[in-house]
Amino acid sequence: MTKKNHYLLIAPFFIMVCLFLLLPMLFVLLDSFKTEQGVWSISNYIEIFNNPFYTQSFGNSLDIAFKSTMIGLVIALIAAHAIHSSGKRLGKIALTVTNMASNFSGVPLAFAFMIILGNNGVITILFKHLGFDLTSVFNLYSKVGLIAVYVYFQIPLGILLLYPAFDRIEGHYKEAAFTLGAGNTVFWRRIGIPLLLPALISTSVILFANAIGAYATAYALTNGAFNIVPVRIGTLVSGDIFLKPNMASALSVILASILLALNTIGRRRSHEES
Repeated sequence: MTKKNHYLLIAPFFIMVCLFLLLPMLFVLLDSFKTEQGVWSISNYIEIFNNPFYTQSFGNSLDIAFKSTMIGLVIALIAAHAIHSSGKRLGKIALTVTNMASNFSGVPLAFAFMIILGNNGVITILFKHLGFDLTSVFNLYSKVGLIAVYVYFQIPLGILLLYPAFDRIEGHYKEAAFTLGAGNTVFWRRIGIPLLLPALISTSVILFANAIGAYATAYALTNGAFNIVPVRIGTLVSGDIFLKPNMASALSVILASILLALNTIGRRRSHEES
């Protein structure tokens, strides 16, 4: 096959990338520098950084994304190791279930949590019958509740991303370490964790991006009342109160810039550790 034919085969991919990724990003970037009257200006960015309501949305988004990423990463790491050590047959079943769970998000996930842990959820009512008011210590519709829901959909994704990394350390590395007299603690501190570190860094970046950009789950759970960036963007675009698509574009650009910076740092750190 000639080089020209190779380019023809790849052409549909580049066309799709341009139409559905590059062009929308370019339009959003250009719109972010326009006012509602169509005048070129940086007023949208100035308002975002000077308006406590918008800065609070970024603070909430970063806080929820960071906490759900760290909690989800730790649980996913333990679960991935357990699945990897459970044998091929049981491991395949566990991965199949995990793969299904990773696709359970958005509105269905929020609805499921409402049924289970909402103010009139099954577990909440059960605790009431036992004489304990669960809502006094846990509110599903607060920041803590959002973090709990986010952690739920972070764990399966984290497991799927971390599971292949254990192939590097299970086998000859472990056998050689134990043969030379290293205990389990020494092995994980000096060999296991350093080998897993690149995967942990890249997985944490993906989980963070997954959390900070989540919209449907948060909106369905709080009906848009909790102030996070994706909800603010959706509100400004849909025009429930004020229609400000240019302001939404500016928020999107800042959010994308944060993710791009984190991804760049994460990839660099991952390559340094590998």
